[in-house]
This record gives sequence, structure tokens and C-alpha cells, in this order.
Amino acid sequence: MSLRKSFLSIVCCALSLLMVRPAEACTNFLFTPGSTKDGSAMITYAADSHTLYGELYYRRAADYPAGTMFMLYEWDTGKKLFEIPQVEHTYNVVGNMNEYQLAIGETTYGGREECWNTPVKGIDYGSLIYITLQRAKTAREAIRVMTSLVEQYGYCSEGESFSICDPDEVWILEMIGKRAEYDTVKGKPVMKKQYKGFKDGAVWVARRIPDGYVSGHANQARITTFPLETKGSYKSISSRNIKNIMMRECECVYAADVISFARQRGWFNGKDEEFSFADTYCPLTFSGIRGCDARVYAMFNRINNGMQKYEKYAMGDPKAARLPLWIKPDHKVDLHEVMNLMRDHYEGTAMDMTKDVGAGPFTCPYRWRPMGWEVDGKKYVHERATSTQQTGFSFVAQCRSYIHNRRMAGILWFGVDDTYSTCYCPMYCGLTEIPECFREGNGSMVEYSETAAFWLFNRVTNFCYSRYGDMIVDLQKVQNRLEEKFIREVAHRDRKYDGLSDDQLQKELNGFSREMAQEMMREWTKLDRYLLVKYIDGNIKKETNGHFKTTETGMSAFPDQPEYPKWFYRQIVEDHGPVIEEKKL
Repeated sequence: MSLRKSFLSIVCCALSLLMVRPAEACTNFLFTPGSTKDGSAMITYAADSHTLYGELYYRRAADYPAGTMFMLYEWDTGKKLFEIPQVEHTYNVVGNMNEYQLAIGETTYGGREECWNTPVKGIDYGSLIYITLQRAKTAREAIRVMTSLVEQYGYCSEGESFSICDPDEVWILEMIGKRAEYDTVKGKPVMKKQYKGFKDGAVWVARRIPDGYVSGHANQARITTFPLETKGSYKSISSRNIKNIMMRECECVYAADVISFARQRGWFNGKDEEFSFADTYCPLTFSGIRGCDARVYAMFNRINNGMQKYEKYAMGDPKAARLPLWIKPDHKVDLHEVMNLMRDHYEGTAMDMTKDVGAGPFTCPYRWRPMGWEVDGKKYVHERATSTQQTGFSFVAQCRSYIHNRRMAGILWFGVDDTYSTCYCPMYCGLTEIPECFREGNGSMVEYSETAAFWLFNRVTNFCYSRYGDMIVDLQKVQNRLEEKFIREVAHRDRKYDGLSDDQLQKELNGFSREMAQEMMREWTKLDRYLLVKYIDGNIKKETNGHFKTTETGMSAFPDQPEYPKWFYRQIVEDHGPVIEEKKL
């Protein structure tokens, strides 16, 4: 192995080990330019896992000599895969957005297990994302890169939905492996004879979200039927003609064998135009609806008053009216509203997690795992909401065509931990330095760091869970104040930075994102201390004009001690009344 090749493999290995996570439930929402007030295209992503550490990945733009190879490592496990040739130039990547404002998110839907984990080599979904961000400039280029990679190297992950966004348009790409059946011969996998000529890889469909509409996916395949390729039109094309994906007319592209493979495996026998990707490769289950599509329903329900007809479906009825792939909102959304759409526990629906006894006396909309449980032979579930305790990181990727300098046009609004209690901080796509609090390697899931945002936010949020209904109000005051300030500051710098030289702009971008992250950490540290002082031991200290009340001698005024709600007292009596009843003497 050459020194250059060896060094690059070592670097990739070290970086990939910092990004290991198991595939778990995530949430993505997609907003086209015509659906937002300022014309931004936006996608959101909550990366949810009980073992994922929240940090901001960074890949610097680089040039490579011809013949350079690099080693792939599976994002979920860190397992060594194989080498592929490096391209001559890779782009700057901040988290899940590159310097050209291309942003990619994902959710794992799983799908048919028969399609998973090909015994021959394949590329995983995480590598697909981060390699593509280094190689593509637009959403259409990204689809071409991702699908060509799996065609060339195979695909080794479960079924995935990808959100792909650039300043002008938003796409959803759904993919699953097309594993053939194998026999084991002398300890090695050998493809069965009926698959002669078959090539491992993936089947997939990509659709452009119509401008003015919004979409979402949350661990359930969403693309059902789709328009098929017709002669003389580029509106829908198969992978045989993927070179035409750059035609603006193109709104749908799909693997040429997405239907024939399903026929070959015996999963579909209808007419081609009746073929549904989701129903074939990820048939509906109760958990796929209630725990997954329901999250998309909750978002749709907040921006369109006509969504109540889908609530029965969202609650797990596959025969009810099915949630559409996209909807038109009643109003154009702004950036802060998109952030807040990621903050949801089904409030305002029949699944509202603050309403049932599981929320406890302080209306805590969180349920510790496992999600499924059994009582007296009957099975039950806890709701799986967009806001959940095990989020490692989340973001709102804002792609702005109206800002001419691309390095400052794209902003990854980045946060760690639970989306409901995070604070989204602006990270420019042109950054070359990551703020310390978000930097890779600053702490881990088994190593506390006082300077890491992940641990500070977890300290605050986990304390809030103890008296949620009261404490979240105090948290949101700081959250809203900071996010609104950050949004104003970005707008100010849109004007201030216009016309700067490249070197000056780079310095300003790095400095601004660093300063905003530092301010966020300072304010959250103050919040951490404030909440502890105010709510210690189940009390609530009295306040006047932002100061805790004291006596004339300087001692703390006696705190409030709110009673539990009446229903909670009644439950205590029903469960333990004879033991604790006050006796007359």
C-alpha cells in the first residue's frame, strides 16, 4: 500500500469511528421554496438513537492525486467495508450540508428483510450520504451519484428514505437492497441459478416535491405509485436514461428494474402503472403507521386544517384514508416555525402525550423505553413522537437561492439532544472551523465533557423531565429569545458580509458561528443553574422582576409548593388509601 493510500485510510478510519451509530428511528420534514415565506428550501432531520453522540461532522474540501483510494467504514457500526477510488476534488461539508447548499437527511424504514444485508460487498446508507455531499452540487446530481454508487458497489443497508435539498428544489429518494437468493457452497455465498445474470445493488424511486408543497418521512416508506417513463417525455425517466435527470422537466426517476425485481421475487403481479413502491417493499404494519407515519401526520396537521380526516389512519388503521406523500400548507412557513414543527408530542391530536396518566402529575410527554409492553395478555404501545429523549443531534438545513455568495447562503441550524428543548444555532455551510462545543471528539456517550453542548443540553433537559409542565416554560423563554436573536443576526450579516473578500468572509463566517455557539453555551449554563436554584427539592421559588424573593434579612422567601392535580391524588387513594388515610384519634 502506498504511503498516500495508507494515510488516507487511517484518516478515514479515525473519522468514521467518531460517527458510529446504530440505525434507529429518525424524522425528516421537507419544505420547497414555494412553501416558505422567504423562498428558502429547507429539510429537517432528527438523528435519534440511544447510543448516538451529538456532534457536528466536518469534512474539509480537498484535492487528491489520480489513483488515490480510500476505505469505507459502515456508518452504523464502524465495520470496515472496502476501498473505492477517490475523486480528484471533494467539497467542504459541514454536518449534512456542503458548500453548494446541497443537504441530505434520512430515515430508515427497514422494509422487506429479504432485501437486507447482501452477502457480497455493498455500500451503506451513511457512506452514501457523506460521499455524495463531497461529490455533488445539486439535488439531481446527488441522486445520480447515490444511485450510481449502489449500482457499482452494491448496497448493504436496510430500506432508506433520503431527503435531498438544494436552493431550488427538494426531492425524496427511497431505496432498498435487491438481494438475490444465495446458496452456501464451500463456505461462500453463491447466487442461485434462477438469478443468473442478476446484479446485486438496490431498487429505488426518487420524486421531486412540487413547489409550494411540503412532505415528510419518519421510518415508513412513503412513495406509493409513481409516473412511469413514456416515449418523448422527460417527466419521468428510468435509470437507463438517468443522464436526462438534469432536464428541468424531470420530476421522477426510478431504477429500471424496480418493478421487474418485485415480479421476480413474487411480491407483485399487477399492471406496471398499479405498482406501489411502499406497499411492495415496505408493507404497512401497525408500528409503521402509528409509530412512523403518525409523526408526519402531526406535522401536516399543524400547517393544514384539512388533515383531521387522516387521524384515524395515523392511529393505526390501514383501511382509513392514507396520508398523502405531500400537502400544500394553509400558509407559507417561516424558519422559526419550521424549527418549532420539529417540536411535537402530538399536542392537539388524540395521541397527545401530555394527556394520559403516563405523563404523570407534571404533564411530561416522554415515555422511557421499551415502547411496546403487555398487560393481562394485551399488547400496548407508547407513542413515538417527533420530539424524543434519545435524539443525538438535529438540524434545519436552510438553502437560500437569494443569497449570491454560496458560502454564506446555506445555513445548517444545528442542535443537540431532544428537539423540544434544543436551541438551533446557525452554522454556515462555508465554515472551515467547527465551534468547540459541537466539535467531533469533544466528549462521547461514555465520556462527559464540560465544554460539549451535548452534555450541557442533556443536563438541563433531563432535569426538566422531573417537573416538565413548569420547567419547560422557563426553558422556552431562553430558547425563543436565542433563536429569534440568531435569526435576526443572520439577516443583519446577509447585508454586512456582502462584498467582502474571500479571506475576510471566511474569517467572519467562522467567527460568527463560533460566537453564536459560545453565547448559546453561556445562556444554557445560566439556565442550568437557574432551574436548579428555582426548582430544588420539589419547591418553586418565588420571583419578582426576574429575581428570587428574599426576606428582609436576606433569606430565601418561603417557596411555593403546588399541590398535585386532583386526579393524581385520587389515584394514590385508589392504590394505597387504607395505608395512608388519616385516622381520627
